Amino acid sequence: MFLITATDLQWVNGGKDDPEDLCLHGHAIAVIGNRKLEYDATVSATALYLLKSLTEDHIIHEDNQILPCCGFFYLPNEKLDNVTILGCSNGIDWSIIHDGKTVVLELEDGTKETVGMEEYTTAVFKFADMVEVFYRSCSPKILPKDPFERNGYIAFWNEWHKRRGRSIHVAY
Repeated sequence: MFLITATDLQWVNGGKDDPEDLCLHGHAIAVIGNRKLEYDATVSATALYLLKSLTEDHIIHEDNQILPCCGFFYLPNEKLDNVTILGCSNGIDWSIIHDGKTVVLELEDGTKETVGMEEYTTAVFKFADMVEVFYRSCSPKILPKDPFERNGYIAFWNEWHKRRGRSIHVAY
């Protein structure tokens, strides 16, 4: 079994709306098998990492954490359709390995849970959609003046929509 959700969605200042904050935070709750993991995370980064994990393996401690404390620096590629998100080293992580029509989720302690790809995709899409709906409910974002920072945020959403397969028309 794999479920993921978040409560107490907010911007870094603790508010429910902040047009200048690009990273959404919340109390993330992941259920992997019979294990419950909870962490106050940058849930916008979590959602994108999970969307990436639909087509790419994620190896624990080799990249950003799935539930990262921070996700404040976007590194866009040239085409602005892929982004790497950097933050601090704090967070909760697990491996996500594709095996045919399943994914194997492996926790730090070696516990493994095999989940059908359809179930996994449904949970990831539900989480990503929840995050995107929150963005859409807020004021449009004031994009950074610095071209590199602005392009990072644009690449974030371009990759998001490419991986999600559709847009629900968020006002950035």
